[in-house]
Amino acid sequence: MPGVCIFGAGAIGGLMAARLAAAGTDVTVVARGPHLAAMQADGLTLLSGPPLSANERLVVHPRVVQDPREAGPQDFLVLTLKAHSLQPALPQLRPLIGPQTTIVAAVNGIPWWYFYGVEGAYADRLVHAVDPEGALWEALPPAQTIGCIIYPAAEIVSPGVVSHTYGDRFTLGEPDGSRSERIERLARLLIGAGFKAPIRPRLRDEIWLKLWGNMALNPVSALTTATLDVILADPGTRATVRAMMLEGRAVAERLGIRFALTVDKRIEGAEEVGRHRTSMLQDLERGRPLEIEALLGAVVEIAEWVDVDVPISRVVLALVRQRAAIG
Repeated sequence: MPGVCIFGAGAIGGLMAARLAAAGTDVTVVARGPHLAAMQADGLTLLSGPPLSANERLVVHPRVVQDPREAGPQDFLVLTLKAHSLQPALPQLRPLIGPQTTIVAAVNGIPWWYFYGVEGAYADRLVHAVDPEGALWEALPPAQTIGCIIYPAAEIVSPGVVSHTYGDRFTLGEPDGSRSERIERLARLLIGAGFKAPIRPRLRDEIWLKLWGNMALNPVSALTTATLDVILADPGTRATVRAMMLEGRAVAERLGIRFALTVDKRIEGAEEVGRHRTSMLQDLERGRPLEIEALLGAVVEIAEWVDVDVPISRVVLALVRQRAAIG
């Protein structure tokens, strides 16, 4: 059974670790602080409820370490950190990566590997909003990386306890679109743990489909402190979100991205989530850094490359950067 390390065992990492461990996968979790202490003492608890199932409580006991050197190189290293946390974590990540390690980038927004292997003017180009000096590209080799798009929603309700509220899909894709042996192995592990794990030949299309909502809804939620239902019920904030999404679509289409939905269908999908506090709003409320650059800064940067004007997105980016600076 391949060894899987979850680095960044917050809500999504905890969900993955719990389900994989329950399915018999050899799971190592790298954690720290009260979360580490709670999992070492009492295990990792996953709470699920309607509409997923009847109320369910799952307790597992994966290997939990603070020092990654105790774990060593892994078969699969799943990164469930926020994008802005990757670079500070590189010294801890290095002991987990060997020449055969597959890095699973379960990170929101435009990832550091995005332009790896693409053809044309932007081949292997760094997105400076995400990886300003190329440190991620060097330490987390794109050739060893699989893309992973996160759809479930979960929250840490107390140290060692994760609540899973909805969603069970982790979409996978190789940067070159191939159906490799390593990606099929990973998909089998996730499916065995009760998740959906489709493999997409054009993962970048789906990256943008998710980013399409996040680039607008997350910053607007941080600026207004409103939940999704409130943002989309108000004509003014709904129009702002829609305008940003249209700008994002124009940028993506210059890169050859195909959107499977209209902007209004994508907004309707967000409405169905209901009274949800975005991850950026949760981070704001908890005094944590905000995941701005991978979700919106990268879009504005790429817009300059492809000569698309994004005035609403630039204004919101400036405002949410200032909001983050104020704390």
